[in-house]
Amino acid sequence: MICPRLLRRIIARTEMVLTTGAEELLQHLAEVGFKVCFSNPGTTEAHVMAAFDNTPEIRPVLCLHETVATGAADGYARLSQEPALTLLHLGPGLANGLANLHNARRAGSAILNLVGEMSSWHRKQDPLLNCDIRQLATAIGANFYEISSRDSLVSETQAATQQMLSDLPRQRRCQPVVLTLPHDYSWEQGSAARVEPSSAPSRALRSTAAAKAAILLGGSALLADGRPLQNAGRIAAATGCHLICENAFARLDRGPHVPCPERLAYFPQEAAAQLRKYSVVLVIGMRKPVAMFGYRGGPSELLDLPDEAIWEFDDDDASPAAILEMLADQVAPKALPQKLQASSGPMTSLPSPGSLTKLTAGAMCAILVQHQPEGAILVDESLTSGGAYWEAAKAAPSFTHLTLTGGAIGSGPPLALGAALACPDRRVINLQADGSAMYSMQALWSQAREKTNVVTIICANQEYAILKVEMARQQACSSLTPGMVMQMRPSRLLTDIGTPRIDWVSLAHGMGLDLATRATTCRDFEQQLAAALKHQGPSLIEAVLK
Repeated sequence: MICPRLLRRIIARTEMVLTTGAEELLQHLAEVGFKVCFSNPGTTEAHVMAAFDNTPEIRPVLCLHETVATGAADGYARLSQEPALTLLHLGPGLANGLANLHNARRAGSAILNLVGEMSSWHRKQDPLLNCDIRQLATAIGANFYEISSRDSLVSETQAATQQMLSDLPRQRRCQPVVLTLPHDYSWEQGSAARVEPSSAPSRALRSTAAAKAAILLGGSALLADGRPLQNAGRIAAATGCHLICENAFARLDRGPHVPCPERLAYFPQEAAAQLRKYSVVLVIGMRKPVAMFGYRGGPSELLDLPDEAIWEFDDDDASPAAILEMLADQVAPKALPQKLQASSGPMTSLPSPGSLTKLTAGAMCAILVQHQPEGAILVDESLTSGGAYWEAAKAAPSFTHLTLTGGAIGSGPPLALGAALACPDRRVINLQADGSAMYSMQALWSQAREKTNVVTIICANQEYAILKVEMARQQACSSLTPGMVMQMRPSRLLTDIGTPRIDWVSLAHGMGLDLATRATTCRDFEQQLAAALKHQGPSLIEAVLK
């Protein structure tokens, strides 16, 4: 007697002869490991939508804006260490998602973006929604592939995903992939030939000297899984070198049992000064650091060292985990404990219990750390308001820290959605700047629909504070003194988002969140945070900052 599971597989493969292109494509993606699809589909994706009915292995998640879909895919990929899938509508849909796709590229996340295309015979008519998808994809550094015929659908899909699926187990940084599916190929039926994936040969590990002076860590070198971070701690303990992580890291596992690297400063002058004291630097899991912007009189490259003093390891050498393990074995005995770096700066004092004092950014961070549960995922797009969190969180129990990787704001709420779906048993906290949240607030609706355990903390300072800081640093109006710059009414209009005031509690309720509150004092925030962390489903706290 054939077991039911085997019978279903036989039937499924028999029926594959009659499947549509969309069904065959989804079946192939399910077989190679895709489990979730963050979707904002349209007419050209109708047959892909229908194909989900016959592909239970892939969970479709509806997102109300494409930037939510790409951002959620980024969050899912960072936490699950698995490939993520998006479904987008033509070129304009991809264009709407490019900002968070750019962030995903900087994070090294494995994302396949399936983009519907006009029917192969209709594209030449240049219909209204027609546009050059290839140029959009390559503009942000994505790898572009297109399905050129119904018969080559599976082989070309495999070609699009092969490098990504090969890089993932090696902990290499991935690039997002854009794959276009013409409308007519999605409904046409065909045979279901399968092409077995091949594994690329791994390269020999480059021999290198023992670690010296400082190690710059990024990408998968900042994970506890596979022990790359722990091995970095062994190296630091054995050699006395310093561990420094990139400022805009994709994911950092933090807690009392793993090393906490020093964080590279955001502004280039400070970062260059931070690195100037080292004579030899190893760069693992990231590229050589450069300035975020080219400021007048400021540096472009942050490492002012000769080439022979900088040891760069890229993905062709080996995975960051393998490199760090090799270095640790060379310089540190196995039994040597890792170096657990203590706090390097002053901690914000915790407000007294029940304090009625106005809520400040520092107090908000201190209270959050006090209540942060074990195993939390902290999605940090707090920008200026969360400046105290990095140091305060050194006292927190083990957690995973995610940040904005590419500088394109609006990533926080979608990242939190993806992280919650990747790790449904962990509490997700989104520490979120109010101005940035307005870029992707539609993610709250998807959080409610999917019943995710996400606590969103809106840092409501009611201004684009980072722009005010940038203008002050650059003395943006040379004919005025720095102190006069922000008194100009036109510039105030471009940094003030408090007139009219954004009512986050009402917005959250309108998006389907059952629990949404506003905190103006330390006591308010502490009580509301405790309640939100016990709540099942998404919640939001508008933290009105003094």
